[in-house]
Amino acid sequence: QVRLVESGGGLVQAGGSHRLSCVASGIIFSINAMGWYRQAPGKQRELVAVMTSSGDRTTYADSVKGRFTISRGDAKNTVYLQMNSLKPEDTAVYYCTAESPSGTYWGKGTLVTVSS
Repeated sequence: QVRLVESGGGLVQAGGSHRLSCVASGIIFSINAMGWYRQAPGKQRELVAVMTSSGDRTTYADSVKGRFTISRGDAKNTVYLQMNSLKPEDTAVYYCTAESPSGTYWGKGTLVTVSS
């Protein structure tokens, strides 16, 4: 089992920056990749960014490329999402996710609201 806890949500002005954090606990040695999804009101959950545990591969949604950066902490059980040049359409609940052979795990989510 893997437990994920996100932090850092809040209200941000358009054009501003914000950083989300996610800490994994439990059987973290089994994690193959960690990343972020988001779900805006009335929309389906979508991939934002994902990174392999080795850090050798990252994937970004086209809508955030060049603005968002995913990274890992030194302890490798933490993943960050640096969000720059935020837009109102980035408003969503952001979920941390971890993939392992035993399944995909999700955090409870943290709300980011971008005001225009």
